[in-house]
Amino acid sequence: MFSARDPWAFILFGRSCETPAQIRALCEDLRDSVGRACLIFIDQEGGRVQRLAPPIWPRLPALSFYGRLWQENSSHALEACRLHHQIMGQMLLDVGIDANCAPCLDLRLEGASGAIGDRALSADPACVAELGRAGLAGLQSAGVAGVLKHMPGQGRAVLDSHEALPHIGSSKDVLEQDLLPFHANQSAPMGMIGHVVFDAIDPDMPASQSAIVVQNWIRAAMGFDGLLMTDDLTMKALDQPDEIKAARAFEAGIDIAMRCHGTLEERDAFLSLCPSLSGSSLERAQRAEIYAPRPVAALDPDELWARFSELTGWERALTLSIAPDPTRKAWA
Repeated sequence: MFSARDPWAFILFGRSCETPAQIRALCEDLRDSVGRACLIFIDQEGGRVQRLAPPIWPRLPALSFYGRLWQENSSHALEACRLHHQIMGQMLLDVGIDANCAPCLDLRLEGASGAIGDRALSADPACVAELGRAGLAGLQSAGVAGVLKHMPGQGRAVLDSHEALPHIGSSKDVLEQDLLPFHANQSAPMGMIGHVVFDAIDPDMPASQSAIVVQNWIRAAMGFDGLLMTDDLTMKALDQPDEIKAARAFEAGIDIAMRCHGTLEERDAFLSLCPSLSGSSLERAQRAEIYAPRPVAALDPDELWARFSELTGWERALTLSIAPDPTRKAWA
């Protein structure tokens, strides 16, 4: 199926991740199936969103940790957040994963759904913007491309889009404050758009299906020209057949539609609904693929962890060896 349909990229979930050797083999097989060095994504943030997790991989803190550290010492917070993402990037690239759906730039706001919660850095847009920039730089230095999420900001949602369709009723002026972290990081290679209705912008369509949000707000007003992908289209926020979900996403101007769950037959049918990349979408995809070239020299993980622990007091519970695998295919 992958060979015939030729998806642009793949995303791994915890169910796909057992051991380093197994993930390396899986990534190699996926790239073999499409015959090219496609990007392979994962959601690796730290905290409760960490697909590569103990007991094999060390645990890293949730991003809210750095928002708290920012209040005490902003320079230490910036360096620690960069190191957090650099260490994660090393962990990912070691097993063949070269794109990460991180950092999360939603605001952490009282009264909102716990779906974001401590995954968010702070309630302060300026703090989120700066720490987000540090996180992107950390991933890139390790050879991993980052994805800003969840555009254009769903920190105010009181419902979890995994379970229902949230509406955010705030004014446009308020929403523009939520957009600031994304605007400050608009040079990022990719962004993920959420399934949330912004009543002040487009009360009829979730952002992931709204040309008004995508074209007028994210592209024109914000100036973001990176690749834009949907959040998982199997989330319960979207109660529609696949053909409607896909059509509306592409009509809105989104580059990549992402389906993360389902049977083989459902995935095959969904891929048949997705057009081949062309025009601006193809250009954005090509830029994303070369955004984070593999580092020239391996960074010493022990040195990174030592400095990270010095800044944060966070100890590495496991010994992580990041050594070149001589049997691994050189896709770069």
